[in-house]
Amino acid sequence: MMKKLLMMTAMVCLTAVTSHAAQVVVETKNTSLILDVEKGRQPQYVYYGLRLDAQELQHLQTPRDGRMDAYPVYGMNCPAEAALAMKHGDGNMSTAVVCDSWEQANGTVSITMKDPVYGTVVKLNYKAYTAEDIIEMWSEVTNTEKQPVTLTTFASAMVPIRRGDVWMSSFYGSWANEARLVEEPLTAGQKQIVNKDGTRNAHTSHAEVMFSLDGKARENAGQVIGAALCYAGNYRLKVVTDDTEYHYFFAGINEDNSEYHLKKGETFVTPKLALSFSDKGLSGVSRNFHKWGRNHMLANGNKERKILLNSWEGVYFDINQKGMDQMMHDIASMGGELFVMDDGWFGDKYPRKVDNSSLGDWVVDKNKLPEGIEGLLRDAKKNGVKFGIWIEPEMANTVSELYEAHPDWIVKAPKREPVLGRGGTQVVLDMANPKVQDFVFNVVDELMTKYPEIDYIKWDANMPIMNHGSQYLTMNDQSHLYIEFHRGLEKVCQRVRAKYPELTIQACGSGGGRANWGILPYFDEFWVSDNTDALQRIYMQWGTSYFFPAIAMASHISATPNHTVFRTTSLKYRIDVAMSGRLGMEIQPKNMTDDEKALCRKAINEYKEIRPIVQFGNIYRLVSPYDRKGVASLMYVTDQQDKAVFYWWKTESFQNEHLPRVRMAGLDANKYYKVRELNRIDLKPMDCEGKSYSGAYLMNHGLEMPYRNETEWAKKNDWSSRVLLLETF
Repeated sequence: MMKKLLMMTAMVCLTAVTSHAAQVVVETKNTSLILDVEKGRQPQYVYYGLRLDAQELQHLQTPRDGRMDAYPVYGMNCPAEAALAMKHGDGNMSTAVVCDSWEQANGTVSITMKDPVYGTVVKLNYKAYTAEDIIEMWSEVTNTEKQPVTLTTFASAMVPIRRGDVWMSSFYGSWANEARLVEEPLTAGQKQIVNKDGTRNAHTSHAEVMFSLDGKARENAGQVIGAALCYAGNYRLKVVTDDTEYHYFFAGINEDNSEYHLKKGETFVTPKLALSFSDKGLSGVSRNFHKWGRNHMLANGNKERKILLNSWEGVYFDINQKGMDQMMHDIASMGGELFVMDDGWFGDKYPRKVDNSSLGDWVVDKNKLPEGIEGLLRDAKKNGVKFGIWIEPEMANTVSELYEAHPDWIVKAPKREPVLGRGGTQVVLDMANPKVQDFVFNVVDELMTKYPEIDYIKWDANMPIMNHGSQYLTMNDQSHLYIEFHRGLEKVCQRVRAKYPELTIQACGSGGGRANWGILPYFDEFWVSDNTDALQRIYMQWGTSYFFPAIAMASHISATPNHTVFRTTSLKYRIDVAMSGRLGMEIQPKNMTDDEKALCRKAINEYKEIRPIVQFGNIYRLVSPYDRKGVASLMYVTDQQDKAVFYWWKTESFQNEHLPRVRMAGLDANKYYKVRELNRIDLKPMDCEGKSYSGAYLMNHGLEMPYRNETEWAKKNDWSSRVLLLETF
């Protein structure tokens, strides 16, 4: 079917060459994007929404009272917002580009535009992922002039959205409080979401938004457009609402202090903007992005993730051979499959005892680990688990042998002292420098060459770019720093993945700083947040789930009081929250009681049973914690609708409280589902345990959840949660 659709599009384009005009159709299984393309003028947006049939395509209305240029440029209509602005070689600030040709090849429609005066070439690209209902859009700017041109604005794309009752869902936050959801109506003026971190881009905001076209967003109904900029660096998302009938959404690299000098013959390729439309609400768009992410973006996206224990919150920098062996034994005894040794294992001249030294000196501290990584791998094999290790290869400390040898490798403003970060000594390596790129690649390559049994790498990045300057770039091109940093990082990641495609790598950036689709093609998962508190994780993981699948969201069971917020939650509650993502542990097992270990052992065993459903299933968010109804709930359903996992967490506890009954979603109305509670701690089973209900009943009526877990008196607490496995028979 897809081949047939692509052939149809190609035929339209070929026919159009003779008539100088065409209706270009970019289609997925359920959606259509329509542009009117005519030689000698800008391509025009006509339609984006549910898929149209042939007759509807023939009778489409032309949009009125809006600026429908597919890629507006600056200079000939200065009051209007532009996607592209440049200063030509002779100083002219104006640009005008019109369609010269268009073609379709390999599932991508490309429209080539040229400036009739200067010859500047702009190519617009539209790639359809049919099964996932995703369309990627990006632009390419080529300098055909005799002199360099200066790009001052270079968005990936612009999308017009018809005004009405349009709401935007976006995400804000900070360290340990990432991906907090905010919902607001679009009003006149401008709304901008901007990142300037330089190295990571998902702490204070996210490069993803959703637009609800028919009022405040609903989870499983209503028309929604989702947009994700696939870029790991500084970005700008902007919605402009003026006196026309449209909102204008721009997305691309943040141009602040990043003007780009495009050399003669050079092409500047913008990051891809991924779009999805659904008439099934926010969760409908999320399901599209999750499938696209697993199938096409995420490294090893269709491979189950292992259940691991990470050493960080268990021992912090107190790494030693005996302690690591003990933690491996404990996670293995609970059914875990992988142990990851975090920060603190390295440094020779400057041993890594706290966070103020040794970054860059990736050699084993033999005082802590006299038998080296060889001994750790031996112990992992003895305990029947895989072994992983933490690195932070883009960073250094001024207290390090690396810095002593290569002070010219760091990001530093010319003629000024470096600005120092974590521990009062941390600096960022200049990834624009090819020598630095080789060094960073070799950090991974040498580890994997010496120790090919390493199964997992946690790749951290704990500092932003604080002072603007590259000791590698010329003084004329200092404004290229942010862009060249990420070009260099991507080159390294491509080399790593080419040589080690099966290696599991986690993207960590002081927690959730690298949750973005620009970096994830080279990583298997990301660390959602350094905050492992179960209650706050419900909020953060809720927002993260809008664009990222559970298989990529590392979610760990940790100790109480929590090390970040010092809240004490029940172990079952912590387990039930962690089991809604990629399950892991971040704890010192030897400090756990036998009963706690037994409950974790049971949970890990049951997670293995539901792992395919959670990691590859379709998400349906049911009751949002942000609605403050005292409860949050979501579920995952298989493609076949034969199995589902339902999560229910109380978010506050009061006497004589009244909580809504949660209706389920995504099930087959005509199938019957048998209910089994997982991680049960109650003295008696729930009244629905072992019973069967039709999908129609569960979606129209739902099941009553007991407000408390009824345990022995001594084990009662104010936390309550439920996880149900639903299976057809």
